[in-house]
Amino acid sequence: MVTLNPRRFSKPERLRQIARGHLLRFLAPHRAYLADRGAALPEDDSDQGIDYVALGRVLLSPDAGTPGELADALYYVDEMSTTEGFDDLQEAIEGTALDVDPHATPEDLAVQVWVADRELLERVHARQFLVRPRSFEYYVAARPVPTFTPPGSATLHALEGDLNEYFVRKRRGRTARVFVHAKHDFVWFLVRHGEPFAREAVIEGDESKSAYFRPEKFDVLVYNPRVGEMRMHAESRGVKELYRTAFGLHVFGDPNYFSGKSKFTLEPLRTDCRDSLVCADVEGIEWVKLKEYHIHWGGAHGEIETRKADDIYAALEARERDFPKGGRLLRASFLIKFADAKQPRTVTLCTGNRAQYKRDDDAEILEAWLTARGFITNGRAGTDD
Repeated sequence: MVTLNPRRFSKPERLRQIARGHLLRFLAPHRAYLADRGAALPEDDSDQGIDYVALGRVLLSPDAGTPGELADALYYVDEMSTTEGFDDLQEAIEGTALDVDPHATPEDLAVQVWVADRELLERVHARQFLVRPRSFEYYVAARPVPTFTPPGSATLHALEGDLNEYFVRKRRGRTARVFVHAKHDFVWFLVRHGEPFAREAVIEGDESKSAYFRPEKFDVLVYNPRVGEMRMHAESRGVKELYRTAFGLHVFGDPNYFSGKSKFTLEPLRTDCRDSLVCADVEGIEWVKLKEYHIHWGGAHGEIETRKADDIYAALEARERDFPKGGRLLRASFLIKFADAKQPRTVTLCTGNRAQYKRDDDAEILEAWLTARGFITNGRAGTDD
């Protein structure tokens, strides 16, 4: 069962924004549960009115007996009952047979789509996680890159089975789902799974009680079929290794398809200095400045030097200093002005295979720039090893 915190959907004033018939059809499978908790539903549209206060109270305070299907329904409808969700759902149902009232509210539309096509609403909800700030680790194919074939439902089902075996062992439940989205020249895989159970204090009526639930988590993997590279956002080392082998096996037929890691090197900052920030040949970037770097000097005290400035090269030139020649570059942060943005954004690059962006869409432009300036060596050994 997903995390349930229906802030919007459970409020009586919000419930009244849903057409009566749609709301009754949405809740009909759970009549017995609602009646037991004091929120009996009318038998049909011609019957007595809905007690919105009682219904809102029940939905706002789920208990241990709340049916899992109801909790899922409330969670997804709540998540999509926003202006952004309203627009995304309208786009998704264009060309379908779903007949939506032109005066539908966001809550009304979310309920209708859930009742008509639950999987469609789940897919639209998953797409919203494509634009969250995140960091990525990069993995490249260890052999010649084959022509990419999108995985079918049977392949995804087998992949989800393997993921669930792992998540069950790690006490995260058998809840994994994999959603696939083609976006520009990349293939995005969103993995929805459960986290360990959590317990929080909640107020039900005048009493304080405990809500026990399994939080929901989304991980993101983006495959570049042109170069055979996967960038991955996940938290634990075990989950990253799971994705590396499971996606390799089921999508590409080899658990070690992604046995090599992309190699980032920061040496151009030292060898090319200001020239390493040139971006005139990369469409979509107006300028780049280096604003921070970390150098490991080691020694008996494990010294690490960190230097920050609005423009490090300008600061060095003002003091007639050069970029440090020794030490091992660990990390660097760049301030980058994208052509489609009013304000510059920070990008952080670590020696090895990790990069942090503010927006997922930045990756495509950034990778072109990083490759052009020699920061990406595509898995070949570099001087940072």
